[in-house]
Amino acid sequence: MDSIAQQAPTRKVAIGVDTHKHIHVAVALDELGGRLGELTVSADSGGYVRLAQWAVGHGRILAFGIEGTGSYGAGVASHLHRQGHRVIEVNRPDRRERRLNGKSDSLDAENAARSVLSGRAIATPKAADGQIEMLRQIKIAKDTAVKARTQAIVTLKTLVVTAPPDLREQLDGLPKMALIERCAGLRPGPMTTPLAATKHSLRELARRWQLLQVEIRGHERHLEILTSAAAPAMVAAFGIGADTAAEMLIVAGDNPDRIRSEPAWAKLCGVCPIPASSGMTNRHRLNRGGHRQANAALYRTVIVRLRFHQPTIDYVARRTAEGRTKSEIIRCLKRYVAREIWAYLHPDRHAVPQPELAA
Repeated sequence: MDSIAQQAPTRKVAIGVDTHKHIHVAVALDELGGRLGELTVSADSGGYVRLAQWAVGHGRILAFGIEGTGSYGAGVASHLHRQGHRVIEVNRPDRRERRLNGKSDSLDAENAARSVLSGRAIATPKAADGQIEMLRQIKIAKDTAVKARTQAIVTLKTLVVTAPPDLREQLDGLPKMALIERCAGLRPGPMTTPLAATKHSLRELARRWQLLQVEIRGHERHLEILTSAAAPAMVAAFGIGADTAAEMLIVAGDNPDRIRSEPAWAKLCGVCPIPASSGMTNRHRLNRGGHRQANAALYRTVIVRLRFHQPTIDYVARRTAEGRTKSEIIRCLKRYVAREIWAYLHPDRHAVPQPELAA
């Protein structure tokens, strides 16, 4: 026992953590891959403290490999990061490996630790403890409200189509805002006929749309304030604005230095080419991976610039004359915008591009 106690402070260990809603399972491995122990803790502050103390007792910690740092593992990852430990985001094993080796919480935790030791897992998770985390929370509330607003107006228009003839003729053909105002002012009266029920449903859907519209505008005001404080040059850039800037800041996180380089940022956004060569061919294909919301935000910026941004319009004309298709030109422009946003995220390392020249 004395020899083991003497070895523990100098031994290097990697800790893998399989996270769940109510419990977390951890496995400790030495630097040679030997299993040192297993621990199950509750997913709360007391459990996080117990996990950290247990891990330190095994030796000098190389890193914690944690699954789900953006969901169930967010709390434990944030706690360990504040304690000064290195935290690495680990993806779950692929299905082939699970079929061959089986699946359990302890096996998943052990696989996470082995991913850290082998160097397969190197991604630093988002810090999620600053202004960008505030943006993320508000953006979630806004996006869900937008979806609910869209569902409300679609359902309202569907009910108009199937409404009794007299009511349908009054509402059919009205512009959207006039339709909402008219429906919000309907008076169904006693609930004794299908007409009364239809008026009641149309009124409630219209008022729901109006309430959601007020809510969305409130979220947008908060997003404008926070993005203008975090990245004013990005918000002011042509075709970006507060909503797109918020999306890109959320993708980068509170610690954008975790992304190693501009090409790594392009890969994260899904705008980098992927080698697709075989034999004598030397080809590349489009990256279908990456963060799809970031990719969509880049696409929206490019579409705006294609219509209204003169340097982009000139670029499209030149590339079209060279024989490029519209889809190829859009892919190139998305990469340029990603490079521009990378500079906005690191103004201390890169010269911020001028909006009127960025294309």
